[in-house]
Amino acid sequence: MDTSKRFKSNGGCPSIQCLVNREVLCQEPAQGVTTAAHRVEKRGATPCLFGQGGTCCRNCNMGPCQIIEGVEEMIGICGATASTVAARNFARIVAAGTASHSDHARETVLAFIATAKGETPYEIKDTLKLRRMAAWLGIDPAEKDIQQLALEVGETALAEFGKQEGSLHFIRRAPQKRQEIWQELGVVPRGIDREVVETMHRTHMGVDQDFRHIFRQAARCALADGWGGSMLATELQDIMFGTPVPIRTVVNLGVLKEDMVNITVHGHEPVLAEALAMAAQDPEIIAEAKKVGAKGINLAGICCTGNEILMRRGIPIAGSFVQQEIALTTGAVEAMVVDVQCVMQSLPEIARCFHTEVITTSDRAEIVGATHVPFDHHRALEVAKDIVRRAIARFPKRGKVYIPKAKMDVVAGFSHETILYIQGGRFRASYKPLNDNIINGRILGVAAIVGCDNFRIQDEVHVELAKELIANNVLVLTTGCAATGLGRAGLLSPEAAELAGEGLREVLEAVGCPPVLHMGSCVDNSRILIAATEMVRTGGLGEDISDLPAIGCAPQWMSEKAIAIGQYFVASGASVVFGPTFPTTKSQEATDHLFKEMEEIYGARWFLAKEAKDFASIMIDQIRQKRKALGLDKKRERVLFDMAMRRQLDTPLQGVGCHGPTT
Repeated sequence: MDTSKRFKSNGGCPSIQCLVNREVLCQEPAQGVTTAAHRVEKRGATPCLFGQGGTCCRNCNMGPCQIIEGVEEMIGICGATASTVAARNFARIVAAGTASHSDHARETVLAFIATAKGETPYEIKDTLKLRRMAAWLGIDPAEKDIQQLALEVGETALAEFGKQEGSLHFIRRAPQKRQEIWQELGVVPRGIDREVVETMHRTHMGVDQDFRHIFRQAARCALADGWGGSMLATELQDIMFGTPVPIRTVVNLGVLKEDMVNITVHGHEPVLAEALAMAAQDPEIIAEAKKVGAKGINLAGICCTGNEILMRRGIPIAGSFVQQEIALTTGAVEAMVVDVQCVMQSLPEIARCFHTEVITTSDRAEIVGATHVPFDHHRALEVAKDIVRRAIARFPKRGKVYIPKAKMDVVAGFSHETILYIQGGRFRASYKPLNDNIINGRILGVAAIVGCDNFRIQDEVHVELAKELIANNVLVLTTGCAATGLGRAGLLSPEAAELAGEGLREVLEAVGCPPVLHMGSCVDNSRILIAATEMVRTGGLGEDISDLPAIGCAPQWMSEKAIAIGQYFVASGASVVFGPTFPTTKSQEATDHLFKEMEEIYGARWFLAKEAKDFASIMIDQIRQKRKALGLDKKRERVLFDMAMRRQLDTPLQGVGCHGPTT
């Protein structure tokens, strides 16, 4: 089938978010290839409203039961109401998202332990952070060598998964007031795996049937993700591979190279990608590439694995979730190497149209039609070299190639530690400048744009929303595929500060920052939790995360992980806006609990929006309300705080900072 005619007949493909995707699909190498964009176009109709709104129950073999709230004849065969079914489905989404992030973390912990034992090619790079993490895990770092300390940290981290009683160690990193709320509600997570298992048990047919009670367990499960699995993954990856610092690189499909062996790494676990990065730089491997006519090895990222190696190594990102198929249709990719999460089953079928080999590496995830090369962190470099050699062997088999020129410079690497450093250097690192500029009104507040991109959403909601926020002096943080989209639009470069409002622009130009700070992959949303906690600890903006003029959003969410992230932010005191659909909307009772009652319980709530302007309106309004509650709604003159003035600021969490417990 002539793809170009199909696309041009409607003035271009209406299902493609990015113009460069359309450009590639209309070129000769992509003719006859069917991608997700085409499948969405073929389906056309709106998805099942019962399923989309959360009121289709498949939890036993008497169903599926499609339930209509308020209609007696349309409750479940077991008597389950719309609110119970919607709550169960929501909780199961949270459990799946938590399991995904946490199983990622488990692999990281196991690799970390093996590294501490000297059994991998990796090393302990950030020893300062290692000692800080040891303190948070209840380990005295004094008089211990690095390998011994790393082993204790790894083994203690591994025990967090199987804990049955007590609480996760990192819960103590949250503001004291937030910890007290969790204790009072009974939602402090005991062990990561326990909360996932209990959530699945409670949502089995005939177990927990009070929708509010189910939502409470969903919050507990999500907290085990944000303050457990995700935070462990981020912190131990930083220690093992290096804590990100600002680095300039490029994004978009134009990073692929005609004269090099192109290998794209796709998925979420950086343990594999780090080994491939090492293998690609090996002189012996480069010599083998030159023997087949290539100049070398070009590694490029897809999805969140791309964000991981972008943040630490500056390796460019070829594309986000919606571009994974498009990367193959350029005809320039020798191998796409995947691990887990957000990997489309269609990839091997598309690869058959080209010379490309799709290689799965995780024992958790194989795909029909792909080559499986099991990855083992003990043999990391050996396996990585084998994969690179497979790609090299494909290079002479290339057919027609079309690589678009589109690529954009970005600055990434804004870890929590980096944000601290750029505000005061090594010896005066502090969030005080950020807090001061929020207090004096130059910065209205902080917003996080996170999550996926989605083939069912045609507009670049992320981009238009970010532009509106920064124009209103809101500093934007971003992670995941949203970060890649914002990078393509040029918003991750310091030059984009010219799009910001006058107050925010003045601050950004003083420190040389972009108006949108790339903080990593989707698992790295835990960095935002720590940043928010540090703002509270620093003082002047309330006693809890719920007091901050800050809010998050996922405008194009697709993955179950996004719902888990949203729930742990709400339970931590930060409201979130999701869209354009939400998995409980067919139960008004369940939706009212999430969108209204949760504010009374957690000090934060969910919102729903569809278009960029709606997201922006809600987010700016919420930030202004928080400012008013703090007494910051009136314009203030800029004040330069001397040391005496700083000491007078209210700092209720002195002594329990985010860098580790102090005495």
